[in-house]
Amino acid sequence: PAAPNRIHQRILIRVSHLILNHINEKQLPCDIYPAPFAVYIGGREDQHNYVEPDISVICDRSRLTDKGCVGAPDWIIEIVSPSSITLDYIKKVYLYQCAGVREYWIINPARRVVRTYYFEEMTTMDYSFDDSVPVEICESFQICINDLI
Repeated sequence: PAAPNRIHQRILIRVSHLILNHINEKQLPCDIYPAPFAVYIGGREDQHNYVEPDISVICDRSRLTDKGCVGAPDWIIEIVSPSSITLDYIKKVYLYQCAGVREYWIINPARRVVRTYYFEEMTTMDYSFDDSVPVEICESFQICINDLI
């Protein structure tokens, strides 16, 4: 696969930084890991069966090992690139929902859209980069992508 472009990396680092600040400020029992970070979505460490989301937020620290996360993170963010559209919008939605991920965001820099899936309520929403996107699993936390880029 091609290396991520500059805007992908800019969004990755700035969104990660904002989430980390929120976790620290609210003293939440969560950890955030940007890619590359192995998520053994099936629940067991299998070196051939894992994904590497762009951003993983894990609030059940018992799922963390030295190798990565065993089981579903609470929140996953993917920053879509032209080569990952089908994977992010179709395959990973199904995979993450079945695995028990609570919230999944797809940030699409080309379309300037953030699609959110809140699997516990079975809701999907599209937001523009100008919108303040609510983080459903974190009360009173919102992210506006335009403020970060």
